[in-house]
Amino acid sequence: MPESLEARAEGMQHQLRGANIRFTVYDLSGAAPVPVGVTTLLPDDSVRTAEFVVMLAREARGRGLGVEATRLTLDYAFHVASLRMVWLKVLAPNAAGIKAYERAGFRHAGRLREGGYWLGQVCDEVVMDALAQDFSGTSAVRALLGRDHTE
Repeated sequence: MPESLEARAEGMQHQLRGANIRFTVYDLSGAAPVPVGVTTLLPDDSVRTAEFVVMLAREARGRGLGVEATRLTLDYAFHVASLRMVWLKVLAPNAAGIKAYERAGFRHAGRLREGGYWLGQVCDEVVMDALAQDFSGTSAVRALLGRDHTE
């Protein structure tokens, strides 16, 4: 649903006061870094898991920025925040999004039947997860620390 600027600003202030882990996504292809989105981890500290959310500007999509930002966020989740699992929900008709999440290291975990809407039509939501023990991406954190960064 459309949201007023005032309502969105109030919601953003509420989010900033929480324990969420947020990263700005930058496009580094030009002369200067340009912010094009955010990734967020919504942690549940009692079970060392987090929900993952990514938002990218329309002009940043389809260029691999989301995949790289997702991999870096998972790197942080598993190697810095010591989470054991990160999960997300994506609308089933969003084939490009699902493919990007798979490339970043997420796997299908299940479906919420009729859990969402896509272009005004009821659709399923796909639940995907990534486990620390299965994370096959390189660790930028370990590389910065001068350690072996492969698993």
